[in-house]
Amino acid sequence: MADKQFLTPAEIAESLVEGAQVKASSGTAKLLALGVIAGIFIAFGAHGSTMAAHNLLLRPELQGLGRMVAGLIFGTGLILVTVAGGELFTGNNLMIVSLLERRISGLSMFRNWLLVYLGNFAGAMAVAALVVFSGIFNTSAGNLGAMAVRIAVTKINLGFWQAFTLGILCNFLVCGAVWMACGARDIAGKVLVCLFPICLFVTSGFEHSIANMFYIPAGIWASSNNLWLEAAKISQEALAGLTWANFLTRNLLPVTLGNTLAGCLLGSVYWFSFLRSR
Repeated sequence: MADKQFLTPAEIAESLVEGAQVKASSGTAKLLALGVIAGIFIAFGAHGSTMAAHNLLLRPELQGLGRMVAGLIFGTGLILVTVAGGELFTGNNLMIVSLLERRISGLSMFRNWLLVYLGNFAGAMAVAALVVFSGIFNTSAGNLGAMAVRIAVTKINLGFWQAFTLGILCNFLVCGAVWMACGARDIAGKVLVCLFPICLFVTSGFEHSIANMFYIPAGIWASSNNLWLEAAKISQEALAGLTWANFLTRNLLPVTLGNTLAGCLLGSVYWFSFLRSR
């Protein structure tokens, strides 16, 4: 075992069962603190990806290239969570494996999810506020701020079921990355297995609830700046939907439900395949 460079899928499942027991029994303060850290890391990835790709994303003919560039940068957020440490709600959906093994209770799993989700929310919102009020959205004559507004408007104007579906598609890839990171035995391996699935989900245009805790608040706050708003060239009708209530009900709720369903489905399939027969 000491010479192995990675774990097999069955060994990963065993590792996740044990890891989930630790997560389920962690103290409230620890889960909140590590949740905040993970929210901060994901928000850094979200902001950096927008900075890197905003001029490409503003050109319709270069959307695909812009999304790929954004995806390559965004993956840094999950790398920080998995290597430096943090509790990420979407990755913790894989705790379902330990629940199915009857090693943790449903109550302890939901407690973990709630505390981590709240921590993620606080961390991502804090970075969004600091980024907006730092004035860095003035980059490229306000085009960075304009891109923040456009991203938020696009996300809020998704239909409920569209956002739900995009959330499902996203967390299959995020949990796949987390699953593989658990199987990597060194930092280089963890970096590589996080980078490509995350790049794929961003390039594909899927929806991640924790990332949206940065994107949409940043866009709401950015829309109060006339320079950024004018550069965004958003219709008043579309802009009218950019509210806190719509953020919570029309995007965050369906995306969170979709993310959770995907994580639980993936974890359940792996439990059935590698652990149930025992």
